[in-house]
Amino acid sequence: MLLAGLIFLLWYAFCLPRPLFDAPLSVVLEDRNGQLLSARIAADEQWRFPPPDTIPKRFETALLTFEDQRFYSHPGIDPAGLGRAIVQNLRAGRIVSGGSTLSMQVIRMAQGNPPRTFLRKIQEMLLATRLELRFSKSEILRHYATHAPFGGNVVGLEAASWRYFGKPPTLLSWAEAAMLAVLPNQPGLIHPSRNRKALFQKRNRLLTRLGAAGHLDTLTLELALDEPLPEAPLPLPQHAPHLLGSAMNNGQSGRLQTTLDAQLQQQTTQLLQAHQAQLAGNQIHNLAALILDVETGDVLAYVGNVLGAGTVHDEWVDIIPAPRSTGSILKPFLYAFALQEGLITPQRLLSDIPMRLSGYQPENYHEDFDGVVAAERALARSLNVPMVELLSAYGLEKFHYRLEQIGMTTLVHPPGHYGLPLVLGGAEGSLWEITGIYASMARMLSHTYDYNGQYSPADFRPARYLPVIDPQVPLQDAPQPMSAGAAWLTFQAMQQVERPASEGGWKVFESSRRIAWKTGTSFGFRDAWAIGATPRFAVGVWAGNADGEGRPGLIGVKAAAPVLFDLFKLLPASGDWFLTPYDDLKPTVICRESGYQAGPVCPKDTIQVPRTATGLQPCPFHEVIHLDESGQFRVNADCYPPELMQPAPWFVLPPTEAHYYARRNPAHKPLPPYLKGCGELADSPMELIYPKYPTRILVPRDLDGSRSRTVFTVAHRQPETEIYWHLNETFIGHTTQFHSMELDPPPGKHLLTLVDEEGHRLEQHFEIIAKPE
Repeated sequence: MLLAGLIFLLWYAFCLPRPLFDAPLSVVLEDRNGQLLSARIAADEQWRFPPPDTIPKRFETALLTFEDQRFYSHPGIDPAGLGRAIVQNLRAGRIVSGGSTLSMQVIRMAQGNPPRTFLRKIQEMLLATRLELRFSKSEILRHYATHAPFGGNVVGLEAASWRYFGKPPTLLSWAEAAMLAVLPNQPGLIHPSRNRKALFQKRNRLLTRLGAAGHLDTLTLELALDEPLPEAPLPLPQHAPHLLGSAMNNGQSGRLQTTLDAQLQQQTTQLLQAHQAQLAGNQIHNLAALILDVETGDVLAYVGNVLGAGTVHDEWVDIIPAPRSTGSILKPFLYAFALQEGLITPQRLLSDIPMRLSGYQPENYHEDFDGVVAAERALARSLNVPMVELLSAYGLEKFHYRLEQIGMTTLVHPPGHYGLPLVLGGAEGSLWEITGIYASMARMLSHTYDYNGQYSPADFRPARYLPVIDPQVPLQDAPQPMSAGAAWLTFQAMQQVERPASEGGWKVFESSRRIAWKTGTSFGFRDAWAIGATPRFAVGVWAGNADGEGRPGLIGVKAAAPVLFDLFKLLPASGDWFLTPYDDLKPTVICRESGYQAGPVCPKDTIQVPRTATGLQPCPFHEVIHLDESGQFRVNADCYPPELMQPAPWFVLPPTEAHYYARRNPAHKPLPPYLKGCGELADSPMELIYPKYPTRILVPRDLDGSRSRTVFTVAHRQPETEIYWHLNETFIGHTTQFHSMELDPPPGKHLLTLVDEEGHRLEQHFEIIAKPE
């Protein structure tokens, strides 16, 4: 007998399974306040949410009134309830009540709801008492609320509340709570979609009991009794499906709470859907956006793609972490780094002429040139040629390293693989990382100095952790990768970016919101970017096709920028702009016209440059020339009396730069011509634009089969000067004002010779290669 008792005690001690339930759970994504964003059905095709932290009081009251009124006083078995059930069954001549407590029902659910037998009932009673010893009453209630069947493939209170009423359990009315309290009693027979009358009556009987017990006043009871039952089950919210999918792909499960704001997430989704509907007219099917809180790094909205384009257009691809061609979106980083090291000032002129660098010939989007352009204007207008020249001067390897240092992990190849096109979209980046870098720049400018008097490298950190992405660890011990002064000057230039709408429309917007923003367009019109930052928020937008198909008109300023501005309209205005980081800037005297360090004859101006900027180059464009008494001609001491010469400072551009610059700047004063007999042949006023270098020219054939003609162009400091053209030492014509000539040399090597009326001579070798028929 003692042995039997010991065996029973041993069995009793270990009779409960561990874990109590091992059924698969749905993956649930919530916002920062616990509001449901998205959910994915469990592996067994059941909607079964993870256990809740608490049970809403209304549901608990309704459930205990209906199922187990002495739940908090019995040890798992209710003798009074069992006695009542026996009497009811004897009177009915059949089993109409089981007398089960909630604890016994939890045991039954944990065992998979096996067939009811007398021995099974005894076992449930014993296990229920053991359950009470192992778990608290609130834990037992949570087990019930998680695993109770509510009809169909709906399991658990939370899933049922969303499926039947489209709301969390905390917002259930008394009628809704009562319906869910009675539903698990017979979920296969009574259900909102069948036997509705029986369910309605059963719910109302419970409501009447609740009213009699004083839980509902008379008016509330009357309203609850008239409340209709729900119709067909509702779909669960899908406000962040791509984030949820990425989280699951990364092994995340259960209840995942993010930093998202549910209201902003829904507004962002709706706004992107409206824009995508317009873009779809041009066969642009995918759109993604990310909104970050600058101060905390919290991700407030995450729309990885717009649903509705269909699986054929990859609507389920999460664009935000995907590497995509960056277009011009990296140009501000190069601008900032060049400012930081003193290679440029915002006003420093960069060449914008046809050029070839390291075998690469960049082109501007508008296929035109400015001659020279201030660095800040080159950034604001996103000119390609000046930025490629700047990257060549700054150093490809250094820029590649700096991009890695500020958080780009997608540069998987060495610098030489990308070459100078790196700054134009020759590399890939993700919306996640690049938006995070812009946010880091804004965060650095929003913070005060630490005790060392320097901005903290920790400001350059990724966006706050989300279940979808494991962010890169910030370089806490590394030097600050970008100075605050350089970031501030960069944001100043980024406020001047050309606007996507009419000027009038933009001015209205500009008066209420200041944004540092930049667009980008990848090669082949495959990716359109727009990223902007304010002291409070950073917003990133990508538009395109997930499969990489390019489309005409798929450019950042048209496809992505309008979305960016509409998203900023959803956000609270910050009011103030970034404070000037005077401690990280220093005054510097520059040439007002060239932006270089001022020379002796330069018109001067004082601007702020990063404190780290050293070794600014002196202005190469201002020189002193000598004029005759009339001030119309240049002279020198060999041909004119020195005492009559008038020295004059002059802004002198190289011939090619001057050629393009004069077309856009009518006030530009070219160098005066030399007085007759005073010309200096060593100072050639001519420069070839095409062909600029000894080169091989491939001549294609036109539609009629004839070989195309090639346009040769030269720049002259005095365009009205006559130039005489010779091909292979044979005179072929002359030009004035516009020095271009259309030629059709035969295949082979040639020599082009140009002589102006002053005797200046320019020669260029080239080779014509005919395209085979």
